Amino acid sequence: MKHAFHIPVLGLSFSIDSPLKVARFGINSVLSIVDDELIERVREYHAHKNNLPFFAIPKKENDYRAKRITAYLNLVNELVNQQIDHIKSQSFDEDSELRKYFELLPDTHQSRIAYREMLSMPGGEARDVQQRILKDSVTAGDIDVNIMSKVDKLNTDRKGHLLEEQYSDASAALRGFAQSTLNSSVVLSAGMNPRLYNYISELPAFLPDTFGKLQKKIILKVSDYRSAQIQAKYLAKKAIWVSEFRVESGLNCGGHAFATDGFLLGPILEEFKQKKESLLVELRNIYNTALQAKNQAIVSDLPIKFTMQGGIGTAAEQTFLLAYYGFDSAGWGSPFLLVPEATTVDQETVSALANAEPGDFYLSNASPLGVPFNNFRNSTAENDRLARIARGRPGYACTKKYLVSNTEFTKEPVCTASRVYQHAKINALEAQQLSAEDFQEQYAKITEKTCLCEGLAASAYLAYDIGKPKESKAVAICPGPNTLFFKGIYSLQQMVDHIYGRVPITLLNRPNLFINELQLYVHYLSKYIEEIAQDAKKERFVEKFSNQLLDGIQYYKKINPSLKTFGFSNIRTFLSSLESFEDKLKHLHLVSCPVKTF
Repeated sequence: MKHAFHIPVLGLSFSIDSPLKVARFGINSVLSIVDDELIERVREYHAHKNNLPFFAIPKKENDYRAKRITAYLNLVNELVNQQIDHIKSQSFDEDSELRKYFELLPDTHQSRIAYREMLSMPGGEARDVQQRILKDSVTAGDIDVNIMSKVDKLNTDRKGHLLEEQYSDASAALRGFAQSTLNSSVVLSAGMNPRLYNYISELPAFLPDTFGKLQKKIILKVSDYRSAQIQAKYLAKKAIWVSEFRVESGLNCGGHAFATDGFLLGPILEEFKQKKESLLVELRNIYNTALQAKNQAIVSDLPIKFTMQGGIGTAAEQTFLLAYYGFDSAGWGSPFLLVPEATTVDQETVSALANAEPGDFYLSNASPLGVPFNNFRNSTAENDRLARIARGRPGYACTKKYLVSNTEFTKEPVCTASRVYQHAKINALEAQQLSAEDFQEQYAKITEKTCLCEGLAASAYLAYDIGKPKESKAVAICPGPNTLFFKGIYSLQQMVDHIYGRVPITLLNRPNLFINELQLYVHYLSKYIEEIAQDAKKERFVEKFSNQLLDGIQYYKKINPSLKTFGFSNIRTFLSSLESFEDKLKHLHLVSCPVKTF
């Protein structure tokens, strides 16, 4: 890899064309392939922008979803290749992208070292030779894609007949990637989907070629070691190799938050550090046995990368995570929402993010998936949701239907953010004749759900003026809590220089990522305790959760000397914060709830 960081997937639209913005500088990024309608419109936009022919793929066409995704990924790949050729044709002038390519590289990368040496050379043949060598070293960053494994609705044809499983949302998206010209990876997130995993084994693109190389690779986004091991073994038994484990903080991240049972990031990474070699051996044995069963040649040297992401904010943190745990790359997601050169965020939203205050970023129940969702109070989608409630018309039309799952009031699944569902649920609530206080509490839970299908796509529609008449312009955005500390709109050079510690961005009052995550988990547990009635099973869960957090605190105390060695500042504050949270956890107790009578 050219860089020691990558840009993870950011919503539906925020990184939808990030490869077209950063891949030519050797930076890896991930785009979502959930929303084929968004993809089709962005494909049309970039085709016209680059004077290329565009042929629409209508929904009436067979397998249109996979075809749309393939067409867009092929276009992105083609344009990035053109960008690389263009960069290689440039001279090393001060303002050229060729020069920018090397200026962005980490100081320790051999190509940047050679570049700096070239700049000090006098004109002549030696300098010309060095420049040709440097130009030959220019390569694009990876164009990876993301699928939320469990967002996998089964579909019907135009007559309403149920289609085969291979036409489900996730399977069609995977097929679209598999049939593209990309030589990159699909990131599978949000847990295990056996149906999807079984389908992967049917696609030849994920099997090694005659040279033992993989054209298409699998990245698993996981929250802990056990999940990584279970999923990777399942895939290995089907002759599918996991090329990377991408470990994400459960709560200190953007988008959906999959809270662990109190397992903190440091101890999780430590377990990977201690077990990754044995995991590699175990998976290779299973994988090669499965290859033999398929009459495929055994591949002995396929590697596994280990990367992490979630809440990183300084060069010292990045250096520590990679060096101490032996990881290959670190993901910087939410900070790049403030870098227009790297992501697609409309002007109003990026300005609101840059001027946000404490409390504007919060963990909500807004997602129809029923998973905690990192939300932003000042988003236009949140304003729109509240306005709908004020008008007495909560809920949304639900046109895309990616998140339909509820059959409480309907035969066909509907989305819990839809107007149909919320209207029926509120009517049922009114029939219960609750007290005003209890009714309002339940009403708020129903109407908190927001339309993510439209909201997470709207930013690209606004930024590129590709929205349709009467289409909602309300933007939902899901930044991680770490975004609070970045108070500005930055250039790509500024953010990369910050990541590598060359010119740090001032981050006022920011605790380090371990303390920030611990704070989020303690708050999560405190809120959980406040909301539950006494229940023996839940009491045991709270005890387990609390003990895991206390074990994590002891772990951080143990590695404190190493943190200091890697340049962590304010070690005294770090230790005092650990003591404070330890004391708070020891005094947390279940809130007694009166027994309700009916």
